[in-house]
Amino acid sequence: MRPLVLLALSLATPTLALADDAPAAAAAPASRLDTLALTRIDGTSFDTATLKGKVVLFVNVASKCGYTYQYEGLQALYTAHEADGLVIVGVPCNQFLGQEPGEPEEIVTFCQQNYGVTFPLLEKQDVNGMGRSPLYRWLVASDAGGGEKLGWNFEKFLVGRDGQVLARFDSKTKPGDVALVSAVENALGP
Repeated sequence: MRPLVLLALSLATPTLALADDAPAAAAAPASRLDTLALTRIDGTSFDTATLKGKVVLFVNVASKCGYTYQYEGLQALYTAHEADGLVIVGVPCNQFLGQEPGEPEEIVTFCQQNYGVTFPLLEKQDVNGMGRSPLYRWLVASDAGGGEKLGWNFEKFLVGRDGQVLARFDSKTKPGDVALVSAVENALGP
């Protein structure tokens, strides 16, 4: 009887590993932001060299989420600090209850017409699971990323001018939150 139980447990283990966000078979995360190949929402290459020396806030976004209103605050933060070296990068994701079902053109139109978004948007990506994009593998694997899967849309990862992930903020943290704005301003420096 025990061998059957052990066999059943050993068969269950790979299933759990496959559901894990960091499966052993997955490629190791990139060591630096500038080594990642990123693609804009229009399908063209996003040159990560343009981020060198900038402070970057990556946000997984969705058009049909209870936090979608945060686009307005993200745009305001971007407008206020773009000249200081802040880049906000929106990363559409459809993993949370299918809240970003749109095609690229629909997403861009929605963001521009409803929130006046001018910051860059990347192609739609998975942020969790075995299909997690290289960008999110890198962000989550960082010390500040904590190795934990994303809980929902509009989580934020702050990357410093040196290309290191400095902080992670959950979905409930609004773009105007004192802790987030302070972290951005500290990263931007004097």
